[in-house]
Amino acid sequence: MKPTRFETAIALIDKKNAEDTNAYQVADIEYPKELLYSQRMTRKLLQFDPNASKALQIAARAQHICRWKIPRNEYPMDRIGYLKWREELKKMHAKITGEILQQVGYDDQFVDRVQKIILKKLIKKNEESQALEDTICLVFLDYYFDEFAAKHTDEKIIDILKKTWVKMSDKGHAAALKIPFSEKSLALVQQAIS
Repeated sequence: MKPTRFETAIALIDKKNAEDTNAYQVADIEYPKELLYSQRMTRKLLQFDPNASKALQIAARAQHICRWKIPRNEYPMDRIGYLKWREELKKMHAKITGEILQQVGYDDQFVDRVQKIILKKLIKKNEESQALEDTICLVFLDYYFDEFAAKHTDEKIIDILKKTWVKMSDKGHAAALKIPFSEKSLALVQQAIS
């Protein structure tokens, strides 16, 4: 059977992310970092929102597409540099994803919708942009938080958790509190949200 446009788009996003030379290790197996991240985004999105639209599923899968092409160290290592880097990344992710979607035959309206979700336009007002933001936060908390917390002071972690919590919806908060955190991580989360 011929794959659908949606399946082809996902496969092409994965193909791009499989080119990541940065490896991430899970249980002694190395994965291209952004390929693993994108698959975790899909898994988490479908747990969080089983009825997620195809547009939202594509946006989640492509949320970090080719991220390694714009290294963080090309920008000043301060808050302004960080925000500028993040903004450039979002634009690149939206552009590459748009090209893939046009290539597989999606119309301009659909492409525009996916790009707006990736760019997180009207977050808090647009349900799909908010669902993407919630999924990003849940993936971070579930898969990357312990490792990240080990590298920083508790104060910095609590500050980051507070900022993360503000970005999330009530539904996102409920899902976050179901994550099986380590004892230390749970204590940090509870301090941040109290």
